Amino acid sequence: MTPILEARGVTKVFTGGDGGEIRVLDGVDLQVARGEMVAVVGASGAGKSTLLQVLGALERPTAGEVVLDGQCVSMVPDEALAGLRNRGVGFVFQFHHLLREFTALENVMMPLRIAGVPISEARARGEALLARVGLTPRMHHRPGELSGGEQQRTAVARALAASPPLVLADEPSGNLDHANAESLHDLFASLASEMGVGLVVVTHNRALASRAQRILLLENGRLGDTRGEGLV
Repeated sequence: MTPILEARGVTKVFTGGDGGEIRVLDGVDLQVARGEMVAVVGASGAGKSTLLQVLGALERPTAGEVVLDGQCVSMVPDEALAGLRNRGVGFVFQFHHLLREFTALENVMMPLRIAGVPISEARARGEALLARVGLTPRMHHRPGELSGGEQQRTAVARALAASPPLVLADEPSGNLDHANAESLHDLFASLASEMGVGLVVVTHNRALASRAQRILLLENGRLGDTRGEGLV
């Protein structure tokens, strides 16, 4: 099966304050298939968030290439990258980043409206996704009227709005209490297979990582297989 995401020799180097080289990623290789959930674990500061930014075309690699749904990201000009991200990648962060003046439904509709989808179609899609994450009774509430778990489930629905082939999640349950975190973990575990998306989750949470088909450890700039070692 052709992978939905492929990283080939991805390296990311930053320049430190003293002018020295900081090699955060060092020849990372990764393949993710449709319907597969992959967890990336590792110590704080190992470069996990940087990896997601490169995989999601928020940052360009210093070397190597990222191929998303058959398209080499390095071949996409800067002015077209935003469109690629909007169509091809859904993002879920530790902090939901919902627009507080809009309702849950309006937040989920936003990526579709930006892409030019008619409002009736965007509304129907938003309602269906909020129903899937259990928020039908709360869809007309603004973020300030939702619990932390409800806000994060809204963010998950928003990430799926444009039917992206890939969803990237960075510590998605890191700001939730145990009960809400477990509910979100269950949701993630079912979404990849149900909706046929590739899902890459960066997490320190053992319970969330255990729901993935593969757990990979990022250490010294490289990804390797692990049975759970390295979660901190």
